[in-house]
Amino acid sequence: MTFTYNNVYINETSLIAGPYEKKGPLGNTFDKVYDDLYFGEKTWEQAESKLIEESVELLLNKMNKKKKDINLHLSGDLLNQIVATNYASSKLGIPLLGLYSACATSVEGLIVGSNMIDAGQIKNCISSVSSHNNAAEKQFRYPVEYGGPKPKTATFTATGGTSAYLSTTKKGIKIESGTVGTVSELGITDPYHMGAVMAPSAGDTINKHLTDLKRTADYYDLIITGDLGKYGSKILIDYMKTNYGVDLKNHKDAGMILFDLDNQPVYAGGSGTACSTLVTYGHIFKLMKKKEIKKVLLVATGALLSSTMALQKLGIPSISHAVSLEAI
Repeated sequence: MTFTYNNVYINETSLIAGPYEKKGPLGNTFDKVYDDLYFGEKTWEQAESKLIEESVELLLNKMNKKKKDINLHLSGDLLNQIVATNYASSKLGIPLLGLYSACATSVEGLIVGSNMIDAGQIKNCISSVSSHNNAAEKQFRYPVEYGGPKPKTATFTATGGTSAYLSTTKKGIKIESGTVGTVSELGITDPYHMGAVMAPSAGDTINKHLTDLKRTADYYDLIITGDLGKYGSKILIDYMKTNYGVDLKNHKDAGMILFDLDNQPVYAGGSGTACSTLVTYGHIFKLMKKKEIKKVLLVATGALLSSTMALQKLGIPSISHAVSLEAI
């Protein structure tokens, strides 16, 4: 399903990142960075909640607005019951719609917010996401203290919290349209190859978006996926050409941009709910505001991994959502 929007804009964003992201090639594009993964908190989960809270506070300061000025907060994270979001929201006091599409949550929030603004139901909203490397590893795989080896196909969960302010004010980046993806489950059970899990859903969503709007891939200056990584990106290119006859010459992956794959121990690249927005809201938006690129299709990819269902030997479902972004 694809929606088109007449008057919705991302007016401002805020980006907070961790130490690995700070040392990556985009380290100077973040508003705030931390040198350790605790952020002054007692646990990694509490640290992740702080990422959401601080990113919202930072965004409000940049916009010179107060919490009471915000109609709605859309937010999600990778932790069970989106607890990072819930604890942050209890301190923020802004009406909340909690969302979960794993690493596709960022674009889900943009679509839900854009729909409500375009329909006149709200005047503005903040869309936030967070992810934390150690918290995610602890929940979905093994605590990092175990020091277990990983295969080269594994990805490295980004640590970050991002927020975006959406309204009808013509400033920043226009959200032109959005496509809601469908869940794909092809029987892949390997939690260390998320790129293979998510590539088919990314391809299906890209094709649906282009078909619904009667566009070709070269309509966009850039088609950027959320976090397929080095191997998932190759699978996506093959998948699009084999199944839809589409040659993705303008594709890049946020997980390969956020980190230096040759010099940082991040395996196949970055992943995590905040991965796509840490790259897009900073680096990509700067290029768009300079008019170096004008039209971008952001496709956030999410592996709907459940540790419970993995023990039952079921395949890992995936979903991808897309938004079309335009420079004003």
